[in-house]
Amino acid sequence: MEKLNNLSESVIFPKGEKLPEQFSKYFSGNAWLSMLVPRDNEFNCPIGNVTFEPGCRNNWHKHPGGQILLVTGGRGYYQEEGKPVQKLKPGDVVLIAPNVKHWHGAAPDSWFVHLSVETNANAGPAEWMEPVSDEEYNNLR
Repeated sequence: MEKLNNLSESVIFPKGEKLPEQFSKYFSGNAWLSMLVPRDNEFNCPIGNVTFEPGCRNNWHKHPGGQILLVTGGRGYYQEEGKPVQKLKPGDVVLIAPNVKHWHGAAPDSWFVHLSVETNANAGPAEWMEPVSDEEYNNLR
């Protein structure tokens, strides 16, 4: 499989800024965020463009109000606790019910970009948990 190193031809939204420490501590590898719709009381639905370098993934976590992922570039993974991993590609949509423990991130050989839609944001912030171990991640292939 050809390594996907460059997304410049397929990027729709700005890559954004490298995640600050308050969020990067919940990721293995580097990720960037561009907030497209800010958290506010009018719309109650923050939307961010998240870019993961190859091999980057976030820790297991839950969103009390749920989350929707809209994949826009690269190849990645999504997994709910106790279920098999799903391989993701551009055009895929993942609906994550409230309080479902899950993780998502890039394939080892590809950048990965998705829009993260935080539904029912007033339900509270994400609850971050343990990292996806290198052993778990490397056995996904």
